[in-house]
Amino acid sequence: MSYQKEKEAESTPMMTKHPNGGPHHHSNGHLPSKDSGPNYNLMTDSPVPTSKEKEAAEYEGGDENTERGNWSNHMDFLLSCVSYAVGLGNVWRFPYLCYSNGGGAFLIPYTIMLFFAGMPLFFLELSFGQYSSRGPISVWQSVPLLRGVGYGMVVTSGIVAIYYNVIITYCIFYMFKSMTSSLPWVGCDHSWNTEYCSELVTDCLTQGGIVTENNACIAVGNLSDSERTQYNVTTDGNIDLYMDPLHAQRSRPSEEFYRHGVLADSGDALNFGYIVWQLALCLLLAWTIVCISLAKGVKSSGKVVYFTAIFPYIVLTILLVRGLTLEGSWDGILFFITPRFELLANPKVWKDAAVQIFFSLSASWGGLITLSSYNKFHNNCMRDAIIVPILNCATSIFAGFVIFSIMGFMAHTLDKEVKDVVQEQFGLAFIAYPEAVAQLPISPLWAFLFFFMLITLGFGSQICIVETVVTSITDELPRRLRKWKPLVLFVYCAFAFCVGLLCVTQAGNYWVVLMDKYAADFSLLIFGLSECIALGWLYGSKKFINDIRTMVGDRIVDAKAFLWWPINWCALTPAVLSFVLFFSWMSWDFPMAGDYVYPPVCHVFGWFLVVLSLVWIPAVMIYEVGYRATGSFTERLREAVSSRESWGPDLPEHRREAVDTHKANGTEFPGNPSYKSTNGLEMQNMSTIQSV
Repeated sequence: MSYQKEKEAESTPMMTKHPNGGPHHHSNGHLPSKDSGPNYNLMTDSPVPTSKEKEAAEYEGGDENTERGNWSNHMDFLLSCVSYAVGLGNVWRFPYLCYSNGGGAFLIPYTIMLFFAGMPLFFLELSFGQYSSRGPISVWQSVPLLRGVGYGMVVTSGIVAIYYNVIITYCIFYMFKSMTSSLPWVGCDHSWNTEYCSELVTDCLTQGGIVTENNACIAVGNLSDSERTQYNVTTDGNIDLYMDPLHAQRSRPSEEFYRHGVLADSGDALNFGYIVWQLALCLLLAWTIVCISLAKGVKSSGKVVYFTAIFPYIVLTILLVRGLTLEGSWDGILFFITPRFELLANPKVWKDAAVQIFFSLSASWGGLITLSSYNKFHNNCMRDAIIVPILNCATSIFAGFVIFSIMGFMAHTLDKEVKDVVQEQFGLAFIAYPEAVAQLPISPLWAFLFFFMLITLGFGSQICIVETVVTSITDELPRRLRKWKPLVLFVYCAFAFCVGLLCVTQAGNYWVVLMDKYAADFSLLIFGLSECIALGWLYGSKKFINDIRTMVGDRIVDAKAFLWWPINWCALTPAVLSFVLFFSWMSWDFPMAGDYVYPPVCHVFGWFLVVLSLVWIPAVMIYEVGYRATGSFTERLREAVSSRESWGPDLPEHRREAVDTHKANGTEFPGNPSYKSTNGLEMQNMSTIQSV
């Protein structure tokens, strides 16, 4: 394009409509004439697509960013976010927290934390990734001083993906075991059952006998007088007052199946024993599914989530309808929702609500940044940041009704209180619920549906976690690795599978629990707090708002209700996260696996995982200030918090919009307008446009 043509293009009056409302003024500020013809992109000497052409391209699934790729359509992205956020914790963690922290009253702090912590961080991360079209490491070109947060997110996601797929492996194993006419966790006549299986007592009583302190079943008629007195058996053989002398040592068949039939539990975290080959094959299948689902990037994963996001709701609805028809189900539901307001005075309840919101929405893992980075630039990410968190929380409540309707039935069948049959997390998913399902007619069908639902929930989150790791690696070295992304994916999946084999040994479950307690606890809270400080204060909330304005338009950003977001980013959300962090540290205790106390070396490994995630923050700070920057300490610090030249939208036309938007709204575009983007297009004439 000649210099004369450039000058003519600059003098041509142009104004195009912003895709999300409001006119977008070009730098000369004039209106177009009716017959001025098509607008031309100053960087590529090609016509700027009209709004109809853009809509047609979006409808057809055309990519704005042809090198990096985009979602085929908005629904792919939305369902991916839902699938990522709605995971296993919605089914087995939230119901337990709700009943143990005040029942229905827990919804008060839960909702408050949603609006003050969950949604603000969700919107921040969606905007962050969508604006820059970069992964969770490369986005920190905006505030290089805190680039270590991005590395920490990726390391945490990489660790979590290893053990999270092991949990999915358990679900796959249970699903296969459900394909039978008789569920294997029913009865005490299996090879994995012990002499203390509780069903042995039931069988003995049914046959007219009692179990003695020697764990022997003796017919009532064969008892001596002293034995009748000892075991509260009347002379006429009445055993209503009989109590099993070994009651404290009994274990349910479902628990023995989980411990011995699935895990082959060695009883010690340091006694690895052998690899359970059935679990190893299920683990291989799990990683194969993940690898295939991501083989073609967001184009393939965007289609998989149509199933992983929608199918669980179908199964939950079926289970709820079935559960409500069972005797005792309403006792379980009332136990779930009955408010105990006195518990709200306990700070732990508020801390649990904040932690559940934070982890349930998958904030600060880097996954939301990754998913939104494949959005088209003018997607209304604020709308998505409202829809997905609310749907996620509604799913948790819905799952609570499903779980407790079945728990109520189980309590009624066993003649126990509901509180006596409810267990937390793994216990609920692999012990209590399978036992409850076993009481249903056609129990194998319900067991299959339940575990298939858990598998789809798990894969929905797992696929996004792995995509975060792979995208971050390829975005750091785009020219070398982006075309080899499938190979990077395969190498990571193979590596994670090999490491995961340690988690399917006889001691594997102890390490899964340990990694779950340490790997994604304090680190994620610190990452979220760092994001708020970085974008709210160091980068500047006004600049960040204008970044969002470039994407969604003036109409949304200038609305008074929009002020809610920057107020949270700058003050309220950091305050909430600081409270949760402080209270977590003050009340912290060494984690346990049920009643098992970990040896010190395990806690050393756990803290190693924490350090491995967090060490990047101070390390990068030292590198940026002490090595990369120059001048006095103040000058070095100022340079470390200043955006890199490459920061900003990835495509030339969007970068130009950003320059105009910042200038029109009182801020300076933080990147270099003339930066040459990774797609090879020279960002020409941007400095001229900015100066006009």
